[in-house]
Order: sequence, then C-alpha cells, then structure tokens
Amino acid sequence: MKTLSNAADKAEILSRLGRIQPNSQRRWGRMSAHGMICHLSDGFRLYMGDLPAKPAAVPMPRVLLTLVALWAPLPWPHGFRTMPEIDQEAAGTKPTEFSADVAELRRLIEAFTARPGRFSSTHPHFGPLTEKDWMRLGYLHVNHHLRQFGA
Repeated sequence: MKTLSNAADKAEILSRLGRIQPNSQRRWGRMSAHGMICHLSDGFRLYMGDLPAKPAAVPMPRVLLTLVALWAPLPWPHGFRTMPEIDQEAAGTKPTEFSADVAELRRLIEAFTARPGRFSSTHPHFGPLTEKDWMRLGYLHVNHHLRQFGA
C-alpha cells in the first residue's frame, strides 16, 4: 500500500502535483484547484500539530474508522465534508498566488516526511495515529484530491 514514507510513492505524488494548474477542472466537489492546494497545505499543518482542530464526531469507533479509511484497499468516497479548519470556504487558508501556494505545499510535504517525522498527537477524526498511519493518511489525502483534478 502506498505511503509517503516510501520514496517512490512520495516522488509520484510530487510529480502529479506538478500537473495541477490554476485552471485544472475538478471532476467532483466544490473546491477549485487553487483552493485544493491550500486545503492540502492546511491538512499537513493539522497533521503536524501547527493547526489546531476540534475533535470531530464520527459514525463508528475511531479504531474501526482508521482501519477502513487508511488500510482498506478502496478509494476514498467523494463528497465527504471537510472540517472547517481546513475548508477554504470557512476558516481554511485562502489562496493567494498559485505558484507560491504550490511551493508551500511542497515544503510542508517535505517537513512532514523528514526523519524523524513531525506528527500531531491526534487526528480529529481518527484519534491517535502511528507514524505509519500518518504517512499513509498523507499519501491518501493528496492522492484523493489529485484524482479529483485528474492528476
């Protein structure tokens, strides 16, 4: 299973990120390509504990949610509402200049994957995660949104 701890998987994500343009069209959802870049950056800030978020209500035990969301061999569903802290239509970081925002996302991915990795103590939906879980989550979240924009 792909994860940001694998150098080839990380390189694949960074390459695909290079295919996103300000005018890239979404296949589903509401966010723009530029908003998606800022959303992903906010996600990594949250993962590293730099952006606080309130615990979210979840429909099942967090352990089961983590197992299914991170380790079941299924693509993430479309239409899952994000938390306001990383929603660009709510409290998330607003897009400014596209190339600068992409560079910031790349910097955050590098910081997140540096050894030793920087991880928050807990995730608002999943609760406490292992380093392996965090690295899988980082890959899956970026992959989900790159697929959203055809990259």
